[in-house]
Amino acid sequence: MQDYIQKRVLDICTYILETNATVRQAATVFKVSKSTVHKDMTERLPSLNKELAQKVRAVLELNKAERHLRGGEATRRKYKEKG
Repeated sequence: MQDYIQKRVLDICTYILETNATVRQAATVFKVSKSTVHKDMTERLPSLNKELAQKVRAVLELNKAERHLRGGEATRRKYKEKG
């Protein structure tokens, strides 16, 4: 794995752990695609640091479990602003 990719993986990992960010939020901050963030966290990070990978996986699983709530909130705000 190239050095710049390792650095990006670890930077994104640190960001997600510090902020409990979603894949989409991390992708926006680091100016990469959601697919890249997902691949970095699920495939590349475990080969670099298994312990960090487990912590990130826990955050991503929590975000996945809560995503239907965030989506519902966004829809509620959308229609509240229209009304």
